[in-house]
Amino acid sequence: MPTVEPDVQGDDQAPDPHLEARQVTAAWQRIEAWLCAHAPASYASLKAGASEGEISALEDTLGVRVPAGLKALWSLRAGVHDMRGAGFLLDDQTLMDLDAVAAFHRQQMLLQQRNRDDEFPTWRPSWIPFCSFWVDDRSYGLYLDTDTGQLCHFSRYAERWPKYASLTVYLEEIADALDAPSLASGSKPGLAGGALGVGTADPSRPAESVGAVHRVTARP
Repeated sequence: MPTVEPDVQGDDQAPDPHLEARQVTAAWQRIEAWLCAHAPASYASLKAGASEGEISALEDTLGVRVPAGLKALWSLRAGVHDMRGAGFLLDDQTLMDLDAVAAFHRQQMLLQQRNRDDEFPTWRPSWIPFCSFWVDDRSYGLYLDTDTGQLCHFSRYAERWPKYASLTVYLEEIADALDAPSLASGSKPGLAGGALGVGTADPSRPAESVGAVHRVTARP
């Protein structure tokens, strides 16, 4: 797992949103190209991209600006269908669609209002949920902290902590693991019946014919 370093950049060194969008786009295109070539079940789960108007409407709903990198990703693919192969992100999680993002954000903000603890909040308006355990199961997952740019873990038990330095780092880790699975230092990619899983592979089991990717047991 990449080390999350504190943000020590000054205002004159703020991240370039155009560079962030290009990096996210490049990393995602690497992932999607691999899915298309080797994991047809996972590739088939991808939804179409969202329009600029749909993302703008989500921003109005959330009350927060969607960062350039996440906006670029959603313009390419705005979630996955509830089907076999959809859990191809790290730890076999699924990309949330915009409706799920809005609903989960609203739910968490209502819980925060009831909690009334501003010092140790269970959710902030600036936290945008990104992926979850499954399409219809949001017991845990990742959210993007728009204040810091970090991807952070969430769970139903109000656990919150930074996990990846940025969306770019997260997607590049997946893409690198697919390109060179033997060199991956963290979660290992695996295939079963055309579905990709990242994080549950068993290196002791025989590899499939595609590169050095290991077999895993896919979710039904």
